[in-house]
Amino acid sequence: MKKIALGSDHAGYKMKEAIKIHLSSRGYEVVDFGTDSEEAVDYPDYCRPAAECVAKGEADYGIVFGGSGNGEAMVTNKVKGIRCGLCWNIESARLTKEHNNANMISLGGRMVSVEEGVKIVDAWLDAEFQGGRHQARIDKIEGK
Repeated sequence: MKKIALGSDHAGYKMKEAIKIHLSSRGYEVVDFGTDSEEAVDYPDYCRPAAECVAKGEADYGIVFGGSGNGEAMVTNKVKGIRCGLCWNIESARLTKEHNNANMISLGGRMVSVEEGVKIVDAWLDAEFQGGRHQARIDKIEGK
């Protein structure tokens, strides 16, 4: 069973909760690093632990949630070994896996509806990394 780490601030909380239920229904094990309400919090406190979980190999993938998803993507991408794509639509989600082999994505709860968020997550999870010239680019990202 694949494991997915989740992290969210208050603005992404509702989407995180809906996605968590959806992932479980698809057979994924979910590790939720919080937050656990819509009370204002600092996103690095929840998104960095989710990214570290993925980077250590304790989860296969990770998804972080915020208002826009920008800050959440920034903090996760500071963790060595993480490639987090900010996804605001299905096409960006598919491409971030196919071309960038993203092991995390970031979603903005103020940018997309929960229904669209579910479709974005599914598109990302169902996409396959294409390798080839894309692997050479990932190697450059990683400094290889």
